[in-house]
Amino acid sequence: MFAALGRFAARRRRWVVVAAVAFAAFAGVWGTGVFGSLTGGAGFDDPRSESVAADRVLAGPLGRHTPDVVVLYDTGARSVDDPSVASAIRTAVDAVPRTGIAELRTFWSTGDPAFVSRDRHATYVTVRFASSVDQERVKALRKVEPAFAVPGTTVRFGGVTAMTEQVNARAGRDIARAESVSMPLLVVLLVVVFGSLVAASLPLAVGGLVALGSFAVLRAVTAVTDVSTFAVNVVTILGLGLAIDYGLLMVTRFRDELRADGSDLDAAVARTVATAGRTVAVSGLLVAVSFAGLTVFPSRFLGSMGYAGAAVVVFAVAGSLTLLPALLRFAGHRVNALRVPLPRLRNPGERWYRTAHLVMRRPLLSTVGLVAVLLALGAPFLGVNWARPGDWVLPADADARTVTRQLGDRFTADPAKQITAVVEGAADRSALDAYARDLARVPGVRGAAVTGIRGNQTRISLGYGFDPMSRQAARTVRDLRAMAPPPGTKALFTGMPASRVDIVHMIGARVPWMLAFVALVTFAVLFGAFGSVVLPVKALLLNLLSLSAAFGAVKLVFQDGWFSGVLGFTPVGVVDADFPVLIVAIAFGLAVDYEVFLLARIREERARAATSSAAAAPDGAADPARAADPAEAIAAAVRRTSTVITGAALLMVVVVAGFLASGIVFMQVIGVGLMLAVVVDATVVRGLLVPAVMRLLGEWAWWSPGRRPPRAAAGGRAAPPAVPGSRPARP
Repeated sequence: MFAALGRFAARRRRWVVVAAVAFAAFAGVWGTGVFGSLTGGAGFDDPRSESVAADRVLAGPLGRHTPDVVVLYDTGARSVDDPSVASAIRTAVDAVPRTGIAELRTFWSTGDPAFVSRDRHATYVTVRFASSVDQERVKALRKVEPAFAVPGTTVRFGGVTAMTEQVNARAGRDIARAESVSMPLLVVLLVVVFGSLVAASLPLAVGGLVALGSFAVLRAVTAVTDVSTFAVNVVTILGLGLAIDYGLLMVTRFRDELRADGSDLDAAVARTVATAGRTVAVSGLLVAVSFAGLTVFPSRFLGSMGYAGAAVVVFAVAGSLTLLPALLRFAGHRVNALRVPLPRLRNPGERWYRTAHLVMRRPLLSTVGLVAVLLALGAPFLGVNWARPGDWVLPADADARTVTRQLGDRFTADPAKQITAVVEGAADRSALDAYARDLARVPGVRGAAVTGIRGNQTRISLGYGFDPMSRQAARTVRDLRAMAPPPGTKALFTGMPASRVDIVHMIGARVPWMLAFVALVTFAVLFGAFGSVVLPVKALLLNLLSLSAAFGAVKLVFQDGWFSGVLGFTPVGVVDADFPVLIVAIAFGLAVDYEVFLLARIREERARAATSSAAAAPDGAADPARAADPAEAIAAAVRRTSTVITGAALLMVVVVAGFLASGIVFMQVIGVGLMLAVVVDATVVRGLLVPAVMRLLGEWAWWSPGRRPPRAAAGGRAAPPAVPGSRPARP
């Protein structure tokens, strides 16, 4: 099937290229409309959680009480009590359009001294919008934001809605900056890897088509499901990286085919698609499955990332199996043209070849040592403190984070630090007041009072002073939920600390289901590709080891603050619970990607050795005693794939390295996590651990029910089993 697809793309190459160009133009026009089709916001919350259920009640007649925005006025050397200062602020606030605003409160409208700083040089205004939808509140804030300006006064915007608006704005700018940094580096690296401008341009052409086509794919996905704003930021860049990875593999294989027998270009393209194209299809399927595993999470962010990611990966595979073969046929022998004189490393594949033999001399010792190192690197992750996104993901100088810091340092209380209890059911006022007093005695709570009653629904507002992402916050939420409400009623708690607890619980409860789904499908695909039940299990275990090492580093960097100065962020002692899950989906798929590259070559080397042995035998039958050593097949495969896997890893590192330039912490988490996972997997796991484990397993690596590993032949070597796709030579 793959060979036929290659021949079709080669013979109909003009039509394939024309269709690709037409689709790219269509995607550039219609696809970019995806930005207007996104549902907005992040969608991190679990729609089935207690905090979201409480939010739905508060969106009704009962209403919300917590402000959405805190507008902080810093008057500098002047006092808020100065009549000219007070008049200027009051005039500006009075002129703010009230459309979409449910409540706007100031020091002068309330007389509450908590609205003025202790030094009397700052004051704040609280704004609560009428809408209960986060992105509608963001749009309302953008409309009224300029109206709060006061000449001679520094104005900053804090609160959940302001934080969301600032994260959205920075994410768009950061992705544009990441692409502007990554693309030139990708071009340079491809030229270095191939040494030819023509060869380097082919993966870039496919990558460009996938980058544009991703917008059209995402817009199509928005027609059937909600897609988070951040999906387009992450998925399009990863689609570009995967397309370039696949292009690297196929162009490298095409050049090999030309060196072997380049007389028939159509046949060379067909063989390329039949071998490397098949590998691309299998690895792409596995990456898509890893993304699809995210759909087990009910949150819009992770679910939409799963749908969008799987769709874009499938599109990247389709582009690699159609457009790239057509371009290879157009290039033909000119694929090596326009060579760039660059210093070349001397036989890098030979170094990996010798290293593979070195670890296979003592396979048990090598395996135990490497596993111990990876487990030690992952051990810090056991002490992780999970969190949800908040203003802490922004740079230290961002408005939302500055407002939170100044409210804690200069004011008696932060009006945005509230937990809301929604009591449903009939209860008299005395019982509700008594319940509020009980809640106020919970450690960490700074006062609780009934702030609204509508029918059988009651709102109780609780203040707090701790960091909503701290372990203290989680304990306080658990203690509050354990407090018995008045008889005949039930209580629901919401607010940033409660939402954080619910998100972490959702992810912890669903991660086993995600891993089980990905493991089951990965097992089935690898078994179908290689006919072994041992190889899929080995791949799953080794991938988890490489991920554990990356996660240990993520904890040390973002929770403990290692290299925070280099990355330019201020650690707050937490790791966002959403993004390691996202890293699992992406890095696991990439790890299996490299695994398929290597195992496919090992199988080819085994088949080649078996064929050579049969050809050398007088009767045409393979002699087990004279068959090539399995260790040689493994080392030869490592040598032949080292350039591809190393180059693919470097290209992916360059793609995701742009995330490190982001000012948003969770984008940096993706960058650091993926970079480390890819580097560890492409070097320690594929170059060292896989050869050692394969040598340790011997012929059992290829075992499946009904197929016995052959007994050792004379000379101590086991005869190679039948290799899928190979046939014994006829006499």
